[in-house]
Amino acid sequence: MALKKLKPVTPGTRHRLAPGFDDITESRPEKSLLAPLRKSGGRNNVGHLTMRYIGGGHKQKLRIIDFKRDKFDVPATVKSIEYDPTRSARLAKLYYADGAKAYIIAPQGLKVGQKVMSGKEVAPEVGNALPLAKIPVGTIVHNVEIKPGKGASIARSAGSFVQLVAREGGYATLKMPSGEMRNVLDRCMATVGAVSNADHMNESVGKAGRSRWRGIRPRTRGVAMNPVDHPMGGGEGRASGGHPRSRKGLYTKGKKTRHPKKYSDNLIIARRKK
Repeated sequence: MALKKLKPVTPGTRHRLAPGFDDITESRPEKSLLAPLRKSGGRNNVGHLTMRYIGGGHKQKLRIIDFKRDKFDVPATVKSIEYDPTRSARLAKLYYADGAKAYIIAPQGLKVGQKVMSGKEVAPEVGNALPLAKIPVGTIVHNVEIKPGKGASIARSAGSFVQLVAREGGYATLKMPSGEMRNVLDRCMATVGAVSNADHMNESVGKAGRSRWRGIRPRTRGVAMNPVDHPMGGGEGRASGGHPRSRKGLYTKGKKTRHPKKYSDNLIIARRKK
């Protein structure tokens, strides 16, 4: 999918890099696979604001996506490639041979009319889901489970993928998008290929109003606040506020926040790139 550079007829279109949507084949979603998405505006159950900079935005419907791919050995046909307003990747609508319908995250190169399947003995082709134990070493995969049967957790956003680099002792070694190398049980399911819409990272919204349509309100810098509101606030003139820290006083921009005894430490072989 290519991006569109718009003609700068207004200030909002001058720096706009818009998605092309030429990979979308259907504009109306499947009604049976929709769920309501209620917006909170950043408020909790008593109306107090607990998350700042959230509010407004266009009304959206949630697409119910099959992250488990546990319908084994039943062939499915790709009926359409669709847009999802709540995520960066495209969706593929599947029609199974037994009449069931499902949404999956569309991988790059998946075409309408193509057949996909999940199971332990299926071919490692784009769109097929199978255990890591059955996928050839070196293959690019996405929608990877961390725990068998839990559903995909790793590499679900636009353009992301994981590379299977080794297998040993019931574990598969994965090279993560961050550069981290970690082990996952080889019984976990993964889908072959990379996630679609890789150009998403190059999009430019062009104006503040487009962020408001997405439900994002303006964010106030800490140094622009008063001392009562933020540790970096106050001062004469344009004082930068000392070492960067959060509103609660925790150091940011470099302080390690990972728990020193996290359960998955012994599964991580090499840390992410600094």
